[in-house]
Amino acid sequence: MLRTVTATRYVTPLREGGSVPALVEADDDGLYVVKLLGAGHGRKALVAELLAGEIARHLGLPVPDLVLVELDGALSKAEPDGEIRELLARSAGTNFGLDFLPGALAFAPAVGPRPDPELAADVVWLDAYTTNVDRTARNPNLIVWHRRLHLIDHGSALYVHHTWANPGEHARRPFVQVRDHVLLPFAGSIEAADERLGGQLGRSVLETLAASIPDDWLPPEHGLPDPASHRRAYVDYLATRLDARRGFVEEAERVRVA
Repeated sequence: MLRTVTATRYVTPLREGGSVPALVEADDDGLYVVKLLGAGHGRKALVAELLAGEIARHLGLPVPDLVLVELDGALSKAEPDGEIRELLARSAGTNFGLDFLPGALAFAPAVGPRPDPELAADVVWLDAYTTNVDRTARNPNLIVWHRRLHLIDHGSALYVHHTWANPGEHARRPFVQVRDHVLLPFAGSIEAADERLGGQLGRSVLETLAASIPDDWLPPEHGLPDPASHRRAYVDYLATRLDARRGFVEEAERVRVA
């Protein structure tokens, strides 16, 4: 289960991204980049952050430490910008946080460091599995810290949950957007990545990860009346996609070779 920390001090907004995450200090003396409950991307982005990020961590991929962050709306009083202050007030409750890595820089393909081919292939596999459409040259969502890549910002993954339309059929589709993946030109064999990673996941692992999703991120909608039914929907989708992964693996390998 994810650790839960309590925000004790609001530091500053981080304005680089569209969601305007907050930098906060917590009761464990850590600094965290917090994706806010009240941001325009909403609760589904937090669910995608949690599930895709935890899958990546389970697979041993480099992701900053992830936590749930309890935020008191009163902390918004430290922010002079009225719009940000309202955003923080709307985000009272359970939010999603990543460990702040001081001095980290955005990954730039032309600058480097050049990613290891196995790591690049593993990240491509992860993003094809979780249908993450937001790891492109335009927006890599990768940072370099101590010359090592780290994966961030998975809020656009698992986009099926915006409608839950035909999830079984959707789970079996190849991931054609992989052609735009920023790490594809650096990647080794995606089939070899599948051999490394596919066997590490299974329904029991997915159920454990889904159990970490807070109840209040899962309101009734799309025929899913309660948090338990939402969690089952995520597990069913991801388990089906794992069983049918040959399709997205072959598509990624075809594009890589081409």
